[in-house]
Parts: sequence; C-alpha cells; structure tokens
Amino acid sequence: MLKSSYNLEFLGIRRAVKERTLEERLIERLRDFILELGYGFCFIGRQHRLTLGKKEYFIDLLFYHRFLKALVAFELKVGPFEPEHAGKMDFYLNLLNDKERGPGDQPFIGVILCAEKDDIEVEYALRTKANPIGVATYALQSRLPADMKGKLPTARQLKGVVRSVLPEWKEEGVAE
Repeated sequence: MLKSSYNLEFLGIRRAVKERTLEERLIERLRDFILELGYGFCFIGRQHRLTLGKKEYFIDLLFYHRFLKALVAFELKVGPFEPEHAGKMDFYLNLLNDKERGPGDQPFIGVILCAEKDDIEVEYALRTKANPIGVATYALQSRLPADMKGKLPTARQLKGVVRSVLPEWKEEGVAE
C-alpha cells in the first residue's frame, strides 16, 4: 500500500531546497500529494507535536490510512538517507503508538522520504527496528536519459501543436 518512490514533479521545484520549503510546497499542493500517495490517505497535520517529559518533537507530515487503520508519519529529507534517520523515526513511532493509538488502530507506520537511498544501507539501518518503517525516494522532475535530451519537443512546442489541432483547448488555470 506504500510506494518505494514518489513523483513530486507537480511541486515545480527544479533545484535542491531546504526541508521546510519542501514541506511547505507539499502542503500547498496537498491534493496532488495525496493523489501521489495513493487511495486511502487522510491528512492529519504538519509539524505534528509530540512531547516526552519536557521535550518536544515534531513529525513533518502525519496521515491516517483508512484501510490500514494506522497513522503514517512522513519525515522529509532533502538529502540522501542516513542510518540515523531510521532511529529517529523508530523513536517517533514509539511515542505515537504509546500516546495516540486508538482502539482498533494497527501499529503506526513511518516513511522516510528522501532524495536518494542505498538499499543495502537501508536494510542494515532497519534490520533491528521494532516498528514498520519504509524508506522511499522522490523525484522533483522527470529524469530524461542523456541520449534523449534535445530530441523531444519542448513544452512550448507541444502546446503549439495542441492548439493548432484543437483551437478551443485552453491550458488549465491559464487565461488566454
């Protein structure tokens, strides 16, 4: 029910950004993000506050999955996966399960959404974790194979072709 890779091209980000900027863009385009996540996800909140003693912790994005009957916590990382991310997520899930798990809820799930990952490193980092944690990557723009660059029409050229074939066509949200 959870993907191993997400296409975030709809955010319109063309270069590396800070985690807060990535989170803000996802919230601005929440409908598109939920569609990319898949059916059954319900948005709970961003920067979801957890407390333990006198300390506060914040989960970047929190969802509930209707069919899994579990909260799904997303931690956003703009760089590559690091093993310490797994420990932090496991800690967050322990807190969530103890403080917010309701009757009938399944154990909560964590997803570390990062720019890149090494599958072997992920396997070692997650091997002894008690909670269900997934590591997924995201793409901010489609990757075109090097040998195809310059061989495909630009967006402007495609719009021109479409307009010549369908003169009544209007791009969504763009006034002519």
